[in-house]
Amino acid sequence: MQTCYIQTILGIIEITGDEDGISVLRLTQQVPISKEIPVVLQDAVNQLQEFMAGKRQVFDLKLNPTGYTEIQQAIWKELHKIPYGTTINYIELARRLGIEKAFRADASGVGKNPILIITPCHRVISVQGKLSGYAGGLWRKKWLLEHENPNIKYDLN
Repeated sequence: MQTCYIQTILGIIEITGDEDGISVLRLTQQVPISKEIPVVLQDAVNQLQEFMAGKRQVFDLKLNPTGYTEIQQAIWKELHKIPYGTTINYIELARRLGIEKAFRADASGVGKNPILIITPCHRVISVQGKLSGYAGGLWRKKWLLEHENPNIKYDLN
């Protein structure tokens, strides 16, 4: 596994992966920015920078989140079906997965997403249409959603 740390508008992002794919993309703090990007991570770094610059809407990367349950993996696969610039709520996500009665498991699975931004858990909002739960902080979720769709403004309160 290779790891690099890059500076973005959202803060420092850690990317970890190997030939089998990206396994971690998370926001972190207080680490030095990588001077060199491992070859195996260069495409991920480039695509993430394109996304942040508004030049990419869909990621074309091999992903490899390992060590997670089948339901968590199913949730993350479903997140990839949410189109750029749109949102769904947690109940709709559970409905799509056929686990409406397991709504809390659905929300928990979204929250355990190890590959932020690329696996777009930020596109899941509360039933009331409000921002809720984001491992990177709600201000980052707000930025991501408004970056993808500037016509919709979200309130942090």
